[in-house]
Amino acid sequence: MILYVAWRRFKIVMSEQTEAIDIKKMVLATGIRVGTQVKTKFMVPFITKASPEGLYMLDLDITLEKIKTVAKFINRLGTDNLIVCSGRQYAETPIEKFCEMLGAKKLLGRFMPGTLTNPSLPYYIEPKLVFISDPQVDEQAIIEATNAGIPIVGIANTDNLTSNLDVIIPANNRGRKALATVYWLLVRQILIEKGELKENESMKYQIDDFETKITEEEIE
Repeated sequence: MILYVAWRRFKIVMSEQTEAIDIKKMVLATGIRVGTQVKTKFMVPFITKASPEGLYMLDLDITLEKIKTVAKFINRLGTDNLIVCSGRQYAETPIEKFCEMLGAKKLLGRFMPGTLTNPSLPYYIEPKLVFISDPQVDEQAIIEATNAGIPIVGIANTDNLTSNLDVIIPANNRGRKALATVYWLLVRQILIEKGELKENESMKYQIDDFETKITEEEIE
């Protein structure tokens, strides 16, 4: 009996390790760790090397660990107390899918001044956590959340300034596939933290389902 229990535990551990390895292999091809040719002092701790093309590469292991940290943070506060915002077009579909699956509130496009700071406005809201996709593009959301004392989590590339972010997910926040991957990984980890998904279980949606599609006009 003791040997059987030990064997079961060993199989569970090996299964979780295999799943982690498979996830890492799968997301490597999405460009999630590919940065820019510029690095800021804030992002140096997350950079491993520069590619032959001169692009700084982010440490994928750190990215995956940060996603786990953020998932725990979001679960503690509750997804109904979270707003996810972005003025970046490629982040729209990932955010819509994220909010659809978790019940969070989305703010896409231009962030209206006063959203977090002016109670007299009809669109004023009081979230407990703000999630942004790019510190540069979503600067207004960061300013207001900071003034309102609301914690901020953000996806940051190698060239981003992150002094006002409470938690950073170091990742490529420019590419369609990369952004889809970050949000897919985060949804997956939140569901695991909630006990609604097992480590070795597949999600209903795949990364492609989170990806913003390019129209024919955009291709031309």
